[in-house]
Amino acid sequence: MISVDTHKLRTISLIGLAQVVASASSQYLPAVISEPGGQALGISPTTFFVGVSVALVTSALVGPTVGRMVDKFGGRPMLMLSNILYAIGLLLLSMADGITMIMVANLVLGCALACGQFEAAFATLVMLFGKNSRNAITGITLIAGFASFVGWTVSVQILELWGWQGVCRFWAGVHLLFALPLHALIPAARQSEPALDKSVQGSGSPAGAAVTEPSRRMGQDDKRPGPATPIQSNRVKGILMAYVFAANAFVGMGLMMHLPGLLQVFGVSMAAAFTIGSLVGPAQVLGRLMDFFVMRKWHPLVGTRLAALTHPVGAALMLVFGTPFATAFVVLHGTGNGVLIMSRGTLPLAIFGALGYGRMQGWLMLPAKLAQACAPFLFGMALTDWGTGTLWMTGILGLSTFAALCLIKRSPAR
Repeated sequence: MISVDTHKLRTISLIGLAQVVASASSQYLPAVISEPGGQALGISPTTFFVGVSVALVTSALVGPTVGRMVDKFGGRPMLMLSNILYAIGLLLLSMADGITMIMVANLVLGCALACGQFEAAFATLVMLFGKNSRNAITGITLIAGFASFVGWTVSVQILELWGWQGVCRFWAGVHLLFALPLHALIPAARQSEPALDKSVQGSGSPAGAAVTEPSRRMGQDDKRPGPATPIQSNRVKGILMAYVFAANAFVGMGLMMHLPGLLQVFGVSMAAAFTIGSLVGPAQVLGRLMDFFVMRKWHPLVGTRLAALTHPVGAALMLVFGTPFATAFVVLHGTGNGVLIMSRGTLPLAIFGALGYGRMQGWLMLPAKLAQACAPFLFGMALTDWGTGTLWMTGILGLSTFAALCLIKRSPAR
């Protein structure tokens, strides 16, 4: 038991630290380099955020293929490939002399995101630890929760020393000299599970990876007679789950980009808005700690439903009471968002099982990544047109995710 726990802890640490590098050098990078980079190239900082959208769309389209590759070959090769692609994309970005090169760099970074972000990491853990991966998934998200602090702190320091291009080159070097060796130390995948049923492999939906046979083997599927077949039941669950992840991704990405601006619309000063907004990261870690110590024995649906309510509650407090509840709103949003991000790994595993998990992750997260790509622009438009009313939109989306989660039924234990 001790050797198994040590083995798992080592793997969690390796992947978790590499995830910090992946997030710090991608989703937290544009906020640091967009303005100085735009000034140097004579373009709007918005162009850098358009590049982020290009990267996210590319990641969404490539994701299902990467998931299949993880199922076939294990996660280590894909994660190592991601570090090489990150390094290439960041070096291309550092050499950009205009919009064209920025977009080319972000196409490469999009492929890196598909190979190296949470979805691939979750699939890697499931390949290694099977249906007992929940605590491992929680572990890497706990470590990765510090990516915003590490990314922004380090990038700002490098920016002052070497400029925005130096920041890109620095993170490219970190991928090659630090994260790549970490991924190389990950254990090889266990012997792969039997191939999916041919009728399932031909389907192009999340339900294709969550069908009768894996559900029966994992003891996950509903055996009660009813008008819907198991495949139809799983297809509906897959659609509902994809919506939950997409709605949460839209709100999470929108607030990541615009939270200080939203708080200022409510009358919070600029300095206070950034200070309060920085609490999102620690609040996400808090949510994951609560999941690990309090909710670890609950079915993931229970904790995810509770997490879906935290943002609507915080939004309601902010809309009714205003500025005095700004900190409470940010902490509630961050706590719930931390659990919801983690549920992208734990919930599909609990509902559908481990077989075909990588491919299923690719399809389930495709709408979420497309939602993330649209979020910075659409959220900015909403903030401009609706002001404080933007929280009505995000609150309703939060309630809709809770409703969708309530429609996903737990399978009875056998």
